Amino acid sequence: MSPSSPEFFATGARIAVLTAQPLDRLLDYRAPEGGCLIGAFVEVPLGPRKVIGVVWGAGGGDFDAAKLRSVIRVLDLVPMQAEMRDFLQRAGTYTMTPLSMMLRLATRVPGLGDPPSMRKVLQRSSHDPDRMTDARARVLDVMQEYEGASFTPKELADLAGVTPSVVKGLVKQGAIHEVEAPRDQPFATLDPQRAGKTLSADQARAAEALEAGVASGAYGTTLLKGVTGSGKTEVYLEAVAACLRKGRQALVLLPEIALTAEFLKRVEARFGALPAEWHSGVTMTERRRVWRIVGQGGAQLVIGARSALFLPYRDLGLIIIDEEHDTSYKQDEGVLYNARDLAVWRASLCAAQVVLASATPSLETWVNAQNGKYRRLDLTMRFGSAVLPKMQAVDMRAEDLRPSTWISPTLKQAMELRIERGEQSLLFLNRRGFAPVTICRACGAQVVCDHCDARMVEHRFMKRLMCHQCGATKPIPDECPSCKVEGKMAPVGPGIERLAEEATELFPQARIAVLSSDLFGSARALKARVEDIAKGEADIVLGTQLVAKGHNFPLLTLVGVIDADLGLQGSDLRAAERTFQLMRQVSGRAGRAERQGEALLQSFQPEHPVIRAILSGDEESFWKAEAAQREAAGVPPYGRMAGIILSGSDLAQVFDLGSALARNDGPMRAIGAQVFGPAPAPIARVRGRHRVRLLIKAGKGGALQHAIAQWIAPARLSGDLRLNVDIDPQNFF
Repeated sequence: MSPSSPEFFATGARIAVLTAQPLDRLLDYRAPEGGCLIGAFVEVPLGPRKVIGVVWGAGGGDFDAAKLRSVIRVLDLVPMQAEMRDFLQRAGTYTMTPLSMMLRLATRVPGLGDPPSMRKVLQRSSHDPDRMTDARARVLDVMQEYEGASFTPKELADLAGVTPSVVKGLVKQGAIHEVEAPRDQPFATLDPQRAGKTLSADQARAAEALEAGVASGAYGTTLLKGVTGSGKTEVYLEAVAACLRKGRQALVLLPEIALTAEFLKRVEARFGALPAEWHSGVTMTERRRVWRIVGQGGAQLVIGARSALFLPYRDLGLIIIDEEHDTSYKQDEGVLYNARDLAVWRASLCAAQVVLASATPSLETWVNAQNGKYRRLDLTMRFGSAVLPKMQAVDMRAEDLRPSTWISPTLKQAMELRIERGEQSLLFLNRRGFAPVTICRACGAQVVCDHCDARMVEHRFMKRLMCHQCGATKPIPDECPSCKVEGKMAPVGPGIERLAEEATELFPQARIAVLSSDLFGSARALKARVEDIAKGEADIVLGTQLVAKGHNFPLLTLVGVIDADLGLQGSDLRAAERTFQLMRQVSGRAGRAERQGEALLQSFQPEHPVIRAILSGDEESFWKAEAAQREAAGVPPYGRMAGIILSGSDLAQVFDLGSALARNDGPMRAIGAQVFGPAPAPIARVRGRHRVRLLIKAGKGGALQHAIAQWIAPARLSGDLRLNVDIDPQNFF
């Protein structure tokens, strides 16, 4: 960039810097010696501290220029591009989040201001070892194949399939030498020219359409709707290949960290190398490397969780949202955003394509496709010889079930048949722990959290009671905390651990695996268990919601849903949609290889319209009926909603604030919006803080955010009172 460029600020010029500090305004400084670019990452003084910020533009304050403090230094980082700055501003405006918090979301990486660090890596020398073995030959062959590349000892040993001692021996022999190299190395180059799997005619048509969109270099969003097992992943990997061939970067968002291990193997098989990863299971050192290298363009493909959307891509050309309907794409703490929706925004700013992949799309996406806003591609058949599972309801009213048991005789018989055949069964129950309620049979009191208005869940494997809201735990009591009577505490209702206990009693010879997020100390342990199950190292799998998310277990031919009615309870406007999605997704785990699968849904109301829609397979009729109901009610996607969450340690103070807002709702009435509440949140106390909600319902056309900003501006938040705005809420807890 030339010093005369309008994006360059000369030494001493007044510049505006955005920091991630909770100030909600730009700060003016003097440009440092040598000047700086707009978007540059800088270190600036703030009071007695030094903080990191981004040069956002020319300074505009009226503070005496002679008293301005100077930028301390410009960091050795690629400047933030205009597209990224625009994205953060627009996303902040839409979600009503201060720009400083948006910047914090985009820079949550340790050591950004540190100088590049070094590490020892291995390179091939001109010497040969004095004695060649098969293992040594494999190591040297790998180094020849990746000519000029550097490796860590572990990387080289893994690639060659040898133990680290073989690599150490070659170093001692002088055949390999150690050199110092920057720790933040670019990622291995992916090869988009490698042949992918042979696609069916259905898949090939969809892949060609996606490739054409990428080749256009323009923005576009496509719904890739395919039945479970139809090969959506292989189709959109062809779009990734097209993006890489154009020299642009691609991002694939996954809803569950446990999916990454299997997915990474598929990416490596397709492109010959591993992509960058960004999620909570990645080390802080690796997160720093990914953030830096993505900005330099040295990472062609990123596989990540929702926050990967905020990485500083140099040239983002494609965003894949896998299982786009999944609720984990909505962040409900800190910055409240939906990654699916913001991905569409970001793509529109950088002329990228978006692919929303799902067997059961969200109603919002389905409607956008119906209205022509999104293109729609359908995969109606499972890949290869696999066929969709047979589905039927088990009417629990007609089953002879013993008290405190949940596996019906019909389901038990079907499981016995699978064990005889050497096949796997999956029992699905979307409740963690042993039992959702612990009650005293003497006085009827339930054990609740000391800090939240939530029942504590028994986790027998941990021998503790746990609050699923704040994470607090306590020992399982021998006596009732209320009436002090001993020996009367009893678990009520099933959790996944209790179901495992029942399955062990019914099938004592079977190998049983339980997949629940709170039973694994690390993401690595969870991934390893999923891989073991896929290899057939379990006869019966019991799982919570995470088993519905894209796992492929070739030997699994039976899915039993223990309580298909569970999600139909409550007043959530998305209850029917989510139950439909979850049941279809978990049923789709069955029969994904040569053998046809079967799904049995245990229900006390098999005549319910949602259960009937799941069994019939007539998905379009379900979406049309659901859309008609939402449209008649004027709720999303045919209307707008926003939540106001008030919280504080003093309940009266929280309610007073809510009541004051409800009385003075002029700005909301001005746009035709309705305000409901204040009312206690369904979980009225979390971590000792009382929670009160107001709900806003508005039409599609109103300037909702502007009206809310006017409405809440007079609110005075004294003490520990907090007010949060949730635009497009997905949950109402």
